[in-house]
Amino acid sequence: MASNTDFLLAVENLTVSFDGFKAVDDLSFYVDENEIRVIIGPNGAGKTTVLDLICGRTRATGGSIRFHNREITALKEHEIVRAGIGRKFQNPSIYEDLTVFENLEISYPRGRTVLGSLAFKRDAEVRDRVQQVAETIFLAPQLATRAEYLSHGQKQWLEIGMLLIQDPELLMLDEPVAGMSVAERKKTAELLHQIIRDRSVIVIEHDMKFVEDIAHKVTVLHQGKILSEGPMAQVKADPKVIEVYLGH
Repeated sequence: MASNTDFLLAVENLTVSFDGFKAVDDLSFYVDENEIRVIIGPNGAGKTTVLDLICGRTRATGGSIRFHNREITALKEHEIVRAGIGRKFQNPSIYEDLTVFENLEISYPRGRTVLGSLAFKRDAEVRDRVQQVAETIFLAPQLATRAEYLSHGQKQWLEIGMLLIQDPELLMLDEPVAGMSVAERKKTAELLHQIIRDRSVIVIEHDMKFVEDIAHKVTVLHQGKILSEGPMAQVKADPKVIEVYLGH
């Protein structure tokens, strides 16, 4: 077993079988702190399953997932969230009838009990944090706007903000720019570069232009295994990747 004290996330020999079909097959990869890792590959390559395994939604058949050197494969989903891993799914799950401010506010991690005298201080703290996150996700002018009136891209940013306010150390995003305008994709790339100052991000994405804008390292999956891994330029030039994925 590789010693991995330096990695934020170490996935080793990860396998999951559904009715004998190996969706993820003996997969190992390592994510550094402050890294944007993009996972690409054809449909059915196992990309979303990998995120499901890391966040505890799916149980591994074998292998290990360590976060800060702590084995998390046996933890429940909410325990993994508490450990510092946030996950955004493909469709935004925001509260349409609440304002941007309220969406962010209810995502703020509350202590177990708040004594009366602390409540005021806590409220100021929450307001400051909401303001700070809203600026990061380009929605400070929309704090009083109901979420249903936001554009598709703004809704995606709001959901990223709802995760950011919980301050995860690892953020996982499944196709964050699908359906976005070119301008919104550009801003999302900006957003990701900003948020990795304090955390790492794993992104699943099909939009190759966007991948080039954001990725420090690209992992190409094919049939549950790693086909290629490295900087985008290297991966793009890999004959195996061209044949299996980019050629289509």
